[in-house]
Amino acid sequence: MVNEKGVNGKGVNEKGVNGERAEGDPVEFDAASFLRSLTSRPGVYQMYDRAGDVLYVGKAKNLKNRVSSYFRASGLEVKTMAMVAKINAIQVTVTSTETDALLLEHNLIKALQPAYNILLRDDKSYPYIFLSSQDKYPRLSLHRGSKRRKGQYFGPFPSAGAVRESLNLMQKVFQVRQCEDSYFKNRSRPCLQHQIGRCTAPCVEKVSEQEYAEQVEHTVLFLKGKSQLLMRELADSMEQASAQLAFERAAVLRDQLQQLQHVQARQAIEGVSGDLDIISAAVEAGKACVQVVFVRAGRVLGSKSYFPPLRLDEKAADVISAFVPQFYLSGQREIPREILVSEKLEELASLQTVLSERAERKLKIKTRVRDARAKWLQLASQTAAQNLQSHLSARHTAIERIHVLQDSLKLPEAPQRMECFDISHSSGEATVAACVVFDQNGPRKSDYRRFNIENITAGDDYAAMQQALERRYKRLKAGEGALPDILFIDGGKGQVQQALSVLEELQINSVEVIGIAKGVTRKAGFETLILGGSGRELQLPGDNSGLHLIQHIRDEAHRFAITGHRARRDKKRKGSVLEQIPGVGAKRRRDLLRHFGGIQGIQRASLEELMKVSGINEKIAREIYGQMNQT
Repeated sequence: MVNEKGVNGKGVNEKGVNGERAEGDPVEFDAASFLRSLTSRPGVYQMYDRAGDVLYVGKAKNLKNRVSSYFRASGLEVKTMAMVAKINAIQVTVTSTETDALLLEHNLIKALQPAYNILLRDDKSYPYIFLSSQDKYPRLSLHRGSKRRKGQYFGPFPSAGAVRESLNLMQKVFQVRQCEDSYFKNRSRPCLQHQIGRCTAPCVEKVSEQEYAEQVEHTVLFLKGKSQLLMRELADSMEQASAQLAFERAAVLRDQLQQLQHVQARQAIEGVSGDLDIISAAVEAGKACVQVVFVRAGRVLGSKSYFPPLRLDEKAADVISAFVPQFYLSGQREIPREILVSEKLEELASLQTVLSERAERKLKIKTRVRDARAKWLQLASQTAAQNLQSHLSARHTAIERIHVLQDSLKLPEAPQRMECFDISHSSGEATVAACVVFDQNGPRKSDYRRFNIENITAGDDYAAMQQALERRYKRLKAGEGALPDILFIDGGKGQVQQALSVLEELQINSVEVIGIAKGVTRKAGFETLILGGSGRELQLPGDNSGLHLIQHIRDEAHRFAITGHRARRDKKRKGSVLEQIPGVGAKRRRDLLRHFGGIQGIQRASLEELMKVSGINEKIAREIYGQMNQT
């Protein structure tokens, strides 16, 4: 690859762009001069503003033609014109092929997160069903992350909910265990799952290894999509059992067969086999929805909606072109053998080449399909349009609530960003402060923060609030984030005064502080708002949508705080006792917890049982036993 750099058509360094001349004040970008010397080879271009921040990263088969299109005299959309007006420098990187340009563009977008690119804000790995086939009695479980454990992985599934639905079905049909290994190893009698007919109780050997292995084999056939073969095997086994007068076994096989026939009819796609993803996009009112339907072994595993933010007037084809490489090249997702897309893509050949190389096998991306595939592509398009409408309606509702709140509180402008703090603890133990953030699109979860509160008197909510606010707003004051227009405090006048004091000390005077007191009845709809600037108390009608927004923010802060508190408290209670015992390090703690299934099992263990754990000699066992029996 070759770098060709340009600031105002003259040049930039490789580390960035400052948008300033060596002498004098900054000048406007000289597009004509820059374009005259620009190559017509394929490559990637990066656009920068005057502050040196990247605005946009794009790829091109012909750099000169593509970059020139941004500076034509007419025909540009309003949003594109607004971006072009901010350009102060352009840097290009020449590549050997259009395919190399696509890969480089993907890497730069991922690293730089440009303001005007379509960004897929979803880096979570997809969940799989994991079968621990190395165990004597294999276990089925949900798995997310790297595939390091020995066993078989089936998927990916669009969500954890889809995995749980499949696991629930297989528990009913095949009765393969799904319990944790620590729970399984310490059973002395069958659990409730066996009693309700969802497990054959291999933990106490109520089933033979051969019978259990047969159910595991049936599970694997089902997960691999070989349902027809499985149903033939079950039908043959049912007939054999009937011929041998084993009517109870024949009845069990009959029930399995009926359930599988029902599932097959519900999940199968007529005329479709193999693994494929169906991708469609809808664009309206500056918003986009990308709908992905996942099909594995001819069965629909589910679908998922994505709402990438748009800063330019993009078409559905542009959205899909940006979405596909980000979605599959992240390394978090399995690339299927076939992808159906609802729009004709200009970079179709390059995308196929890149994804085939990444998957190490041939892949096809199709836009023109027939019969069953056309039907499912149409359904995906309809779903994308419907979900986009629902998303827009929800956003309009959120904006309407914000305007009602503005009128109710007599604010000069509609708040763009709101934060709310809440404190959670158990009688002063494991105190956690939570901050949630809302904007005109609703909750902004990427900006949520928790603070573990230390070095205060147990149960002192004022001190906890002070510490959390100082830690939060010192960072914001230093420019590490955006200040809110409104700061909600879940509390009364004391907490509001505490917040005002912190903001005054930090010389922050642009934030409106509002307390949310529960009122005499402590019921929703009867809250008293305490306006920090004047100290005035205000009660809004129960049907006021602005009050509903405040309740939503307050309840979300409470949920986020109590979730963090419980996690911290449980971690402390589980780990603190063992951590205080001399000679019991991280490995021994892990071995003890695995062997006994938890801290309670260790507390109940005798000296002899403790010594059975690997690495625990008599001296350490006595230390553990003594510590556990004094707590």
